Amino acid sequence: MNRLVKFHFILALLLVVALPSFAERIMLPMADGTQLATDVYLPKEPGQYPVIFARTPYNIDGMKSTAEGFVKEGYVAVMQDTRGSHNSKGTYIAFNGDGWGEHQDGLVTLRWIRAQEWSNGKVTTLGASALGITQVRLAGAGDPLTCQFIQVAASKDYGQMSYQGGVLRKALIEGWLTAQQAPHMIEMTKQHPSYDSYWKEKNAEAQAAMISAPAMHIGGWFDIFGQGTINNFTTRQYGGGGNSKGNQKLIMGPWAHGISQKVGELTFPDNYTFKYTNLRNRFFDYWNKDGQNGVMEDAPVNYYTMGDVDDPEAPGNEWRTAQDWPPFPTEETAYYLLKDKGLSTEINSTKNSSVGYLYDPSDPVPTHGGANLLLPAGSFDQRKQDARDDVLTFMTPVLKEAVEVTGAIRLKLYVSSSAIDTDFTAKLLDVYPDGRQMLITDGIQRVKFRNGFEQADLLPPGAIGELDIDLWNTSLIYNKGHRIAVQISSSNYPRFEINPNTGDDFPDGVELVKAENTLHFGSQHPSALILPIPTKQ
Repeated sequence: MNRLVKFHFILALLLVVALPSFAERIMLPMADGTQLATDVYLPKEPGQYPVIFARTPYNIDGMKSTAEGFVKEGYVAVMQDTRGSHNSKGTYIAFNGDGWGEHQDGLVTLRWIRAQEWSNGKVTTLGASALGITQVRLAGAGDPLTCQFIQVAASKDYGQMSYQGGVLRKALIEGWLTAQQAPHMIEMTKQHPSYDSYWKEKNAEAQAAMISAPAMHIGGWFDIFGQGTINNFTTRQYGGGGNSKGNQKLIMGPWAHGISQKVGELTFPDNYTFKYTNLRNRFFDYWNKDGQNGVMEDAPVNYYTMGDVDDPEAPGNEWRTAQDWPPFPTEETAYYLLKDKGLSTEINSTKNSSVGYLYDPSDPVPTHGGANLLLPAGSFDQRKQDARDDVLTFMTPVLKEAVEVTGAIRLKLYVSSSAIDTDFTAKLLDVYPDGRQMLITDGIQRVKFRNGFEQADLLPPGAIGELDIDLWNTSLIYNKGHRIAVQISSSNYPRFEINPNTGDDFPDGVELVKAENTLHFGSQHPSALILPIPTKQ
């Protein structure tokens, strides 16, 4: 063998040894015959293996390195483009083929995987964002999964993804579906402004008892699906079926939709990150390879408690572990709204007082941070918003000692309006000593859905109604010298769609009406910010 031939022979041999897998693209038919592009990566050695499975609307061509990495670890990898996306056939239907509805593409593929000669029956799913949502839906479709690794994913559509507080998440839904070239799905979403059967079919929380998969859930306090991550954990950990109950893991960091040290205008210390890859691999090995590695003996919950980012001596800005979520007993503590725009744990003795503003839907309060995807996300200073006439900010006095807030936040409001319907928005703020009003979390509530999202209930103009605005969960220690504040208005655009104040769900083709909106407080109408304060031992 001459030297050149010998060189090529050795090179070819090395390449064969180095190749981790063999990939084959299969156009897999679904129940209605629609073919979905499905890439299968097999180890070199024939045999039966556990399978890593992911469904994506973002093109499986970009998942090669992920798949090959798992093949090196002794898995088969199966990657699939969802219906109507990229290499797959059919009409794009977003996540409507992932669960237990008319199209059950995820379930059909799962059953096909288990029937293959290279599968040992164990199937694990993974992925973030849209790939996380496909996992959440598949878990509730009926067939057991071995385990899951779910990042930044909603646990239900209505309330977290498409609508929040009965209001369309305009920038997220219209922006994302436009990028997916799916304007028909925008129209479909807008045809269902209330919580009807269309949305009930997309609520994985209600399917918790049907879910049998252990899972790791990763999210962030400023993420678009932050509450979904927590709800995915809690509904399964305490109400799941099979191996699901008691076998969930939760990681919540100081992040938006991706892991970053700078989140809006706040830069967290160097401990902002969490090295979860090793934890994930141990988790997978435990459930797929009977790896007795102690991973399930580790604390189920890892969460980051935020703090003053300017003061290195301030409490908070640390990772903690816990056995449950919430991590410890708290007391729902009311900080009552006062007429002088104060917040106090003592209710105003005045029987009833009020303050109002004019909400003009043609001049909405512009979005400035928050749990966004296609808009700037994270914590931003809200002083520009505070300067508007249609924004009211209520603050505590300067704190003489630190105050921890960990758990679910809500705002109870007594309101009235000159209009037949309107919205009320709320932002929880951390006010720094230099005056910065840093956004921590926010929410919105449409008045006609104050008694539930299934049926509209218009509040007569001038009548007083009670609202609960859900501000989701967080974990933060307000440093001494700071102030706790809540900012209230009737718009946050384009994060949320504007309310035309006419009773209509959308402003499209409707004459916009100005509304005199009023907040009521005092002993008769105790409007209050409700904060989870650790119970004193």
